[in-house]
Amino acid sequence: MMKSKKIGVLFGGLSAEREVSLKSGAAVHRALVAQGYNAVTIDVGRDLADVLKREGIEAAFIALHGRYGEDGCVQGLLELLQIPYTGSGVLASALAMHKLYSKQAFAASGILTAPFRCYRRGEPVILADLPFTLPIVVKPVQEGSSVGVSIVKEETQLEKALELAFCHDEEILVEQFIKGQEVQVGIIEDRPVGAIEIVPKNEFYDFEAKYTDGMAEHIFPARLEKSLYEKAQQVGLAAHRALGCKGYSRVDLLVTTTGDCYVLEVNTLPGMTALSLLPEIAAKGGGLSFEDLVSRIIESAALSIKVH
Repeated sequence: MMKSKKIGVLFGGLSAEREVSLKSGAAVHRALVAQGYNAVTIDVGRDLADVLKREGIEAAFIALHGRYGEDGCVQGLLELLQIPYTGSGVLASALAMHKLYSKQAFAASGILTAPFRCYRRGEPVILADLPFTLPIVVKPVQEGSSVGVSIVKEETQLEKALELAFCHDEEILVEQFIKGQEVQVGIIEDRPVGAIEIVPKNEFYDFEAKYTDGMAEHIFPARLEKSLYEKAQQVGLAAHRALGCKGYSRVDLLVTTTGDCYVLEVNTLPGMTALSLLPEIAAKGGGLSFEDLVSRIIESAALSIKVH
């Protein structure tokens, strides 16, 4: 159906993850063109509405990451313009991007997440007042790709971690550090297609480890006992559904030695680069080539709000 439409691959954008998005969008565009789709790339700026109209875009493949793309803003614009788009709708996108509200949604659904406290700029963060002890994780409420995230092991590291997090947001989370295997579950068309384990060379799966070749080992399937592997996939699916996600997502978990699966976050627009995890999970767990995955995603493009 989508081969009869002009598709805009939305990439770049205004967030801290712009460079990653440029790579995702370029890879998606190549895959679409190779399969005969009429696709063009659109570097997203504040004039996006004008560009979409001028280019005559009839469907959008969103390859944006971070703010103004993954958080519901672009999805809302596309709804207003009545342009079908890939991935989750406005509300699910906004919830997934906002770590506080997504945690609250997970808790309401009985999904395990790390204990936390939320702070706004100017509020004192006093370690003695926390219901958990060091080490802790400090992160901005609305950033992706581990931007602005620090692990604090000693009190002397706290001030620098807070400063870094507040560089990216007016609101931050301080979480209990959970030691466990870093496992990512791929969701395609409302079903889990596999779980991959990440072993980063850095202290945790930070921005460098995510986007630098050789900085993290990918192990598929994740090294979990069979029943725990299935549990991890089901927890990933539950998190995807708790936020009302559609189309596809990648759910990041920490799996402990006691068999607990802690949800870190749901990525509604996961990376689509050569080093990205969802394409790897789709290939190894679902038998989908990168081109197959891109085709499945664009063919699912739709509007969340039906206008009669």
